[in-house]
Amino acid sequence: MAYTQSLYPIVRKQNLARGVYDYTVHCPEMAAEAVPGQFVHIRVPGFMLRRPISICGIDREKGNLRLVMEVRGEGTEVLSRLNEGELIDLMGPLGHGFTLLSPDKKAVVIGGGIGVPPLLGAIAHYGRNGTAITGFRSASAVILQEDFQAAGAKTVLCTDDGTKGEKGFVTGALQKLLETETPDILYACGPMPMLKAVAKMAEEKGIECEISLEERMACGVGACLGCACRTVKNGVEGYSHVCKDGPVFNSREVRL
Repeated sequence: MAYTQSLYPIVRKQNLARGVYDYTVHCPEMAAEAVPGQFVHIRVPGFMLRRPISICGIDREKGNLRLVMEVRGEGTEVLSRLNEGELIDLMGPLGHGFTLLSPDKKAVVIGGGIGVPPLLGAIAHYGRNGTAITGFRSASAVILQEDFQAAGAKTVLCTDDGTKGEKGFVTGALQKLLETETPDILYACGPMPMLKAVAKMAEEKGIECEISLEERMACGVGACLGCACRTVKNGVEGYSHVCKDGPVFNSREVRL
């Protein structure tokens, strides 16, 4: 696995929602190699372990990566205090990203909460042939809708309480879509119950499906067993590293 580790400047910072921050980092070497679905490992001052953050956007021309993260603990709270002009310690790009088909194929991404950002790069590849189904707790937590629309994708927004978009879960919206359409591939990232439901629907409909898993990580490069998950390949069960073999897996090969 080829990756880079260095200090890079933050060129833009935005607050997308409560506790959700959007960073643009100038890191030409990483931007040149990154693919949608991969992640970077960020060093947090004062903490031993790095924090894995999914890549939301890749701008090869400008040499930038876009990283959207949510404050979930002390480490990410420290990261949220970084501002434009400061340096951030990144290691990446890491992991196995999404398999992108020909842009004329039909793709659907299904994301929940902070699982939404890594799907933006994947659906941008398909433009008008893509559909983004995203779900959040309420209107105040909704992020990136304008970005999905700018990428050319059709958007279906769901909120648990119905304060914005459709009331209900993304799985219901996907079920409704699959009654009238048969996409060539599905991509999903979000809570485990959502991933299980999406994988089941994909299997029933005979549709290719890739899911991005979230796990606590230590090394980030497959040297330890901190993020092992059960997988089955060629009929043989075993364990894979989410950091190295994933975070993106074929839904048929991972035991959810």
